[in-house]
Amino acid sequence: MTVSYTLKVANARFGGFSKLLFRWKGSIYKLLYKEFIAFAILYTIISLMYRRLLSEEQKAMFEKTAMYCNRYTDRIPLSFVLGFYVSMVVSRWWSQYTSIPLPDQLMMVVSANVHGVDDRGRILRRTLMRYANLSSVLILRSISTRVCKRFPTMEHVIEAGFMTREELKKLEGLYSDFNKYWMPMAWFTNLASQARRDGLQRDDVALRLLMDELNKYRAKCSMLFHFDWISIPLVYTQVVTVAVYSFFAVCLIGRQFLDPSKGYPGHDLDFYVPIFTLLQFFFYAGWLKVAEQIINPFGEDDDDFETNKLIDRNIQASQLNTSSMTVDDMYQNLPLAEKDKYWNESSAQPPYTLATASETLKPSFMGSTYDMRITEDSAQHYTVEPSPRTPRMQTPMLTRFLTAASPAISLKNFGRGNRGILRLRGDSVNSNPWQTEERISEDEDEDEVDAEIEVQGKASQQSTSGSYPAKPRRLEASDQQKKREEFPQFTVTIDGPSSDSEHTDS
Repeated sequence: MTVSYTLKVANARFGGFSKLLFRWKGSIYKLLYKEFIAFAILYTIISLMYRRLLSEEQKAMFEKTAMYCNRYTDRIPLSFVLGFYVSMVVSRWWSQYTSIPLPDQLMMVVSANVHGVDDRGRILRRTLMRYANLSSVLILRSISTRVCKRFPTMEHVIEAGFMTREELKKLEGLYSDFNKYWMPMAWFTNLASQARRDGLQRDDVALRLLMDELNKYRAKCSMLFHFDWISIPLVYTQVVTVAVYSFFAVCLIGRQFLDPSKGYPGHDLDFYVPIFTLLQFFFYAGWLKVAEQIINPFGEDDDDFETNKLIDRNIQASQLNTSSMTVDDMYQNLPLAEKDKYWNESSAQPPYTLATASETLKPSFMGSTYDMRITEDSAQHYTVEPSPRTPRMQTPMLTRFLTAASPAISLKNFGRGNRGILRLRGDSVNSNPWQTEERISEDEDEDEVDAEIEVQGKASQQSTSGSYPAKPRRLEASDQQKKREEFPQFTVTIDGPSSDSEHTDS
């Protein structure tokens, strides 16, 4: 039976895993104790021979051999080879578990889309799910030793109620060199198509949904078959096994304690028990035994999959399985729809027990930026809305300004009050077809010169007519002030040519 300790590790506590170290079933001790005892006995025998049976010359030769073996032990890349192999085996083990076919989704689709409350509808739904469960039994029987022992022959499958003798004749009547677990699924598709023709399925969408779920179910059965057929390459398994066994075979000699009186480097102390060598054997050999156990989880080890229990989950004692009960006894058997407990509540709050009442004091998670501190400067929170009259600075326009003959930036009035006007002095008016031509009289006031110019005209009109934009209307000072107070913003304006280079109309 699979060893489950999920409840024991539900809460992390001091020494939480230490309680798991004293369990025997499914433990590394049960899996490794025979190899561990064999390694300890061999080490002891070699140690006693070195200390009691060998002559002085033989001891000297053994000591040189031991030092040589210990020097080149690290040449074996045990950690890399074994670690990669075990990670690949664990990944394969989990993929095999997720490929076990479960009829839950399929039975829901059958219950919702295969109608009929008479005996014909009941027989149809029960037969469809029996075919699905028969396929899973056939594939599990061919890959799991536990299921094969439970159903050693097809007569046992018939006796369990998964198939009839007529169906067995059809199954055996089709010759194939491969596993025929897929045949009940072919019967499933034909029976579902017949139900659609007979009107027990109301539309083609229901039939399509049923076929999609069956294909998912069939794909999992197929993956189990291929996992059993295609194993991890044997050469890799052999390399890992030989690496582990050869490493510890060398350690039997290389890790021996030599006579401290002879002054060999690293042999200052003489311990009879090689503690760290035994721990190394426990870790590396245990790692290999873990891979050996889960490389095929459909055996009879302690942590192998409970395939018979999986079948019992889907099949009830004699006639009904849980799938059939769902599609039969629960078909259109719905409870009365009524108002729920929180019908008049604006915010539903299920009650807590006394053991969980402290959880109500914990704040709800509102987002990672919910508690972020925001600056208190009110100016940073002022909303700025762009004016539709403000010309936008685009790359082509900037290129024209920056490539002018003598570009300069006038900061004369920048930062004056709330105006925030930035002027760019560039070429003459005629050098830029988009520049607004503006005549400035010498007797005008300086503030009137600084008034922003509203550029009117569209690019489409300019391109079609080939003329420059029309001369803009000068805004009155009062209008300008109102607009600036209403729409505080930065405005880009273009000054006209200087007085010494001003062009005049002819």
